[in-house]
Amino acid sequence: MSSMNMSELAILLIEPSSTQRKIIMSHLQEEGVANIDGVATAKEALELITHYPPDLIISAMYLPDETATDLLQTIRNTEATKDINFMLVSSETSVQALEPIRQAGVVAILPKPFVHEDLRRALRTTVDYIDPEEIELENYDTAELKVLVVDDSLTARNHIKRVLNNLGIQNIETAKDGVEAAQILSSAEFDLIVTDLNMPEMDGQQLTQFVRNEMGNTYVPILMVTSEHDEARLGKVQQAGVSAIVDKPFEPQSVREILFRVLDEQT
Repeated sequence: MSSMNMSELAILLIEPSSTQRKIIMSHLQEEGVANIDGVATAKEALELITHYPPDLIISAMYLPDETATDLLQTIRNTEATKDINFMLVSSETSVQALEPIRQAGVVAILPKPFVHEDLRRALRTTVDYIDPEEIELENYDTAELKVLVVDDSLTARNHIKRVLNNLGIQNIETAKDGVEAAQILSSAEFDLIVTDLNMPEMDGQQLTQFVRNEMGNTYVPILMVTSEHDEARLGKVQQAGVSAIVDKPFEPQSVREILFRVLDEQT
């Protein structure tokens, strides 16, 4: 368990509506969070985090001066702020609008209004990012695990690497799509493959089929990371031979539990 608790979190809340800010702050205070700054615009937020980087940013999607997507991209592209945890609270349901946020790596995407328990889980995930517990496996030396991360988004690759690094996994190679991954796999062995589903040229399902059928490798665990909710397509992904499907956002606790299952229990 993490030695940090929620009362130690420093949170920046970005919400144009003063009423909504008060409501969300009230929920945060119920969880014992006391250090909360509230602003209404992306400009105010950027000015604040430049001097006082928070542990977590909670933002609405549509701000007066730009969207949360634009703000998060600025944060991720700035060295001093790229690792700040980010949570979206929005009534937006469009997959197209939400996908860039998921790709950038977020703690959670909560609907508006949200369920308090979902906020509690997201705060616990934030603590897990800040004060991570390294995974201890019975059948593997975590420090020696060789992992291939495949995603066409550089931001997503960096996010997945950070989560795995925090779990104690350091030996990570990356590929920008299935084609590059297939080339790497043809000349190197890995203990685990973590791949996105939707990619150009060769997607995650096709990569899995390449590994299982063309390479004849039926034992290497493959984690499929996706925000896909189409049951028919997910069924085809399962049939291709993935070991587990991991939702985006890529949460440390969920990943830890899955790694225990696919690396220890199947050995």
